[in-house]
Amino acid sequence: MQIKNLTKSFGNQVLFENVNMYIPENEKIGLTGVNGAGKTTFFKIMMGIESKDTGSITFKKGTRLSYLAQVITDDIDNQDINVLEYLLSGRPIDKLNKKLQDLYNEVAEPSANQNKVFDKIDRAQSELEYWEAYKAESILLKLIEGIGIDDDILSKSLKELSGGQKSKVAFARLLYSKPEIILLDEPTNHLDEKSKKYVTDYLRNYKGTVFVISHDIEFLNKITTKTLFLDKRTKKLELFDGNYDKFKRLQKEREENLLKQAEKQRQEEERLRSIINLYSNSSGKRKRMAQDREKKLEKLMKQKIEIVGADKKVHFKMQINREDSKEPLKITNLCFKYNKDDTKNIIDHLNFNLFRGEKFLVVGENGVGKSTLLKLIVGLLTPDDGTIELGNKTDLDYYAQELELLEADKTIFENLMKYNFSERELRSVLSRFLFTGEDIYKKVGVLSPGEKARVALSRIAIGGANLLLLDEPTNHLDPETQKIIADVFREYPGTMIVVSHNPEFVDNLGIERLLILPEGRITYYDKKIVEQYHVLNKES
Repeated sequence: MQIKNLTKSFGNQVLFENVNMYIPENEKIGLTGVNGAGKTTFFKIMMGIESKDTGSITFKKGTRLSYLAQVITDDIDNQDINVLEYLLSGRPIDKLNKKLQDLYNEVAEPSANQNKVFDKIDRAQSELEYWEAYKAESILLKLIEGIGIDDDILSKSLKELSGGQKSKVAFARLLYSKPEIILLDEPTNHLDEKSKKYVTDYLRNYKGTVFVISHDIEFLNKITTKTLFLDKRTKKLELFDGNYDKFKRLQKEREENLLKQAEKQRQEEERLRSIINLYSNSSGKRKRMAQDREKKLEKLMKQKIEIVGADKKVHFKMQINREDSKEPLKITNLCFKYNKDDTKNIIDHLNFNLFRGEKFLVVGENGVGKSTLLKLIVGLLTPDDGTIELGNKTDLDYYAQELELLEADKTIFENLMKYNFSERELRSVLSRFLFTGEDIYKKVGVLSPGEKARVALSRIAIGGANLLLLDEPTNHLDPETQKIIADVFREYPGTMIVVSHNPEFVDNLGIERLLILPEGRITYYDKKIVEQYHVLNKES
């Protein structure tokens, strides 16, 4: 893979510029950099999904690339085929077998150009050998078991799956499709330890090139042979030998050396300037000394090491516009099912209420209706039976797991305009979420999942609602930002319902009660219960 003079920008914001690099075959490469540095954009440019400003990325002729996005979107949602059919479609074996049968029929015709047809038959048979047609189903079954896809969902249609189930299915199909280059964006989000070990071993031994974006440092260290660093401060890409830990050691050593060199240069600059200032108005030998030092200073300034400032961190504080009702939410005998022909409800005669200022957690395995419950409360779905009552002073806001409430065709700024704040006030809020200058005019559709999450959180921060519904709010954020988000929500003065698979995040929120679905049982907060469902969610 050869990269030449690659530059990409959005408006006045440059993500990377004039990148020149050769990446050898069959390497396992961790792509690292802070949220918003351009990692996902780089993947999309490689796939041809996103355009580049200048330069090129070239591959060997015929190279097949496959991409597992961090957020699985409607690319597969609207298909009515079941999960097994979708997985099997990862290899064109049925299509090739039909083509081969047609060619055999054609060669039997008296008018056929037999040499030409036999050449086509040879090519089709070679393709079937590449796809390992005779053992393909066995390979797929091993992937299904290894990644942890339950047998009972294989007959379901894709649109019936939860977000976690979709991710596992998409991952299995990608591996089964046998590309030469694999691009993975946060691939371990929905994997339990057993499945993660299987995928780790699979990718480590994969006969192809693998690029991985991941906040899972342990996973990166076990898989990667090289690290590609996208520096948001300098707009450069640089390839390092070794895994993530080795890269961090090398980066730290380099930063320390640069600081030492910069300090030496600063001292030398001061020394030269003092001589110049002292003798510049003199004559004779002292004048010549000053002129000599001016030349040395000019040379030094051309070679001066610039120390780039540290990356900024998200910082914000949430407030509410008014105090909530004493009972912000009451749910009575709530029932819902997606298909009217189903015999069982996904939400079945659910009853609970919330108290003002309470932080309330919803847990349960993937697919039991956690996100569905939030969508019912916010009004995106309509109950089949039962009631949802909001207090007369309750102001509701909602953070969606798949960030679908953001308007992709509008800018960051336009997504916040409905709150009737001045441009100066909105800029102030967005700056706390690291969107400054021309950043705010970027279309939301081109942002990385981590950047979209920051936009969604900024929208909630400015809304002033006193009841928040949060569906997996830490999914797309780096670990440091996750900690900051946990601190902010812990201090939030309103009422909150949270769906989260992240035990560390949940444990820092001050949760008082939790609801266990599908049974609808309510109990006091217990970290062991959260950890139990954390494991079960990754297994399902």
